[in-house]
Amino acid sequence: MFVDCAVANLLLLFEKNGNMENMKNMENVENGNIGGKMGESKFRIELKLDEKEKDEYINFLLRQYRLVDAFWFLGVEDRFGLNVAVELNEEVWEEMARRSAREIKRRFKLEERGLKGFIKALKYFPWATIVGYEVERTEDGRVVIKVPHCPPQEARLKSGKKEFPCKEMHYREFKFFAKEIDERIEVECIFAPPDERRDIWCMWEFKLHEK
Repeated sequence: MFVDCAVANLLLLFEKNGNMENMKNMENVENGNIGGKMGESKFRIELKLDEKEKDEYINFLLRQYRLVDAFWFLGVEDRFGLNVAVELNEEVWEEMARRSAREIKRRFKLEERGLKGFIKALKYFPWATIVGYEVERTEDGRVVIKVPHCPPQEARLKSGKKEFPCKEMHYREFKFFAKEIDERIEVECIFAPPDERRDIWCMWEFKLHEK
């Protein structure tokens, strides 16, 4: 309710001052030049980073990526319950996996298929860096992914919440990411919450099904 009232008041303020466009550059007018020429009230913000800053910015974006995922899930859970949050989470990450794999292939010009192509593409997937997947290749050609640390689950436990069932969500995530790389890739969950925990959070197996 408070947020709705605040937004309504801001809209009234914008209208009172003429229109919303007049308010967009208020900070620039008040503080002087922030990137444009002196006297200009409009400009485009351009981010120019050196190599060290790029690394910091990537870390910043990865953290924001993780926090957005956490806050929307917790918000839905608090308002509608855990079951609804889990269901929506499954739908969101199924779609995100598809989109991410497609964009990764396009942006980084990845054409390799099979499990090798899958692992190469997965390196660009933000969660691979955030979580720190441990990847193994077996003698018979399968790929095994292990998750020793799970930031979302560990954060829940630290805040006094219980683990949430993420098995189906990650199954869809891995399945549809892999399918965009090579439709022959099959995914099997060895264990993941709500399964009983072992010495790691979850384990996944990937193999190539030759038709």
